[in-house]
Amino acid sequence: MSDEKRQAALDYHAKPIPGKLSIEVTKPTTTAKHLALAYSPGVAEPVREIAKDAENAYRYTGKGNLVAVISDGSAILGLGNLGALASKPVMEGKGVLFKRFAGINAVDIELNAESPQAFIDTVARIADTWGGINLEDIKAPECFEIEQALKERCNIPVFHDDQHGTAIVTAAGLLNALDIADKTIDEARIVCLGAGAAAVACMKLLIACGAKSENIAMLDSKGVIHAGRSDLNPYKAMFANETQHRTLDDAIDGADVFIGLSGPNLLKPEQLKKMAKDPVVFACSNPDPEIHPDDAHAARDDVIMATGRSDYPNQVNNVLGFPFIFRGALDVRASEINEEMKVAAVHALKDLAREPVSQEVLDAYDIDTLEFGRGYIIPTPLDSRLLDRVSSAVAQAAIDSGVASKGYPQHYPLKSVDNVYGDA
Repeated sequence: MSDEKRQAALDYHAKPIPGKLSIEVTKPTTTAKHLALAYSPGVAEPVREIAKDAENAYRYTGKGNLVAVISDGSAILGLGNLGALASKPVMEGKGVLFKRFAGINAVDIELNAESPQAFIDTVARIADTWGGINLEDIKAPECFEIEQALKERCNIPVFHDDQHGTAIVTAAGLLNALDIADKTIDEARIVCLGAGAAAVACMKLLIACGAKSENIAMLDSKGVIHAGRSDLNPYKAMFANETQHRTLDDAIDGADVFIGLSGPNLLKPEQLKKMAKDPVVFACSNPDPEIHPDDAHAARDDVIMATGRSDYPNQVNNVLGFPFIFRGALDVRASEINEEMKVAAVHALKDLAREPVSQEVLDAYDIDTLEFGRGYIIPTPLDSRLLDRVSSAVAQAAIDSGVASKGYPQHYPLKSVDNVYGDA
């Protein structure tokens, strides 16, 4: 990042008030009567009602529209383990996105925990505060253990966005890209470079969407994950196939899909040239992808390309998923975000990209036209239809799969909220 952009980023976070979030009061407080209702003695009445029935917390407090964004700072963006406090700007930023795109209140929590079990115990003890928990920037493999344990101990949705948010957006874009390439998910040969949280979640969700595990080659820093290796943790071992392939150069030969969740410049143009016709490349390392889009298009004029960058087409951006997934889950008071809800989000995103783009989106990006095709396989984050399409699909999947405790609201909560898609 240039010195000018670096300073602009620092100024944005520091001025005029440090940080990106504030707390607002939702009830009148201008008279003595108001204060007596807000606190003592009036506050005793909802306290008694909640003590009688815990479900009343959703009626008398903000629990039902409140998400905790929690990190230990062990895997902050692409910066690594910089500690819990250093993750605070990112967690605040996640709160901004929850509010901006789905009207959800979020509180960031930076947790110094000496072990995964300490993290689990701490979060579980305070889980009643929220309607949902968004885990963020926790390194693998600890993140798998933490999420699974919290899902078992908490009766609210627990969702590690680095895993599932990335997976949902990737799967939606990939299904569209394969359709454009006249290929099917069940027959596609997929190479996944990377074996961390996002990579494991992506491959598991692709299998849920129809991919065959025997057609997936996953690579870590030591090469292809194969059945002959004895150094695999249980999460990598799920993808160990019987194969003679040992390197990326081996695995990429004839592959239909490359998904990069690893590091910069690890896919060479010569390797891209070895892929099958109409190769699909998701190079998601940020800010520098596994192969730069310009280099990819120079090597193959038939490549269908996506990255994690906002300055190129087809951005794999988690903001397309997590605000709306939580919105749908909260609205039907789901006890978890299950596989059915994730797959529903995938198909909602996939289908929205195939619809005509609204003038609102064209104006937001200052472009004249945008149509479903090689340069547009994933919706843009500023498409206001995401709120209804993804959230309603997730909510319905929660109801159908039996994890919802209330029906879907007939009038979507955010449609009456001013400025949800106006100026941030």
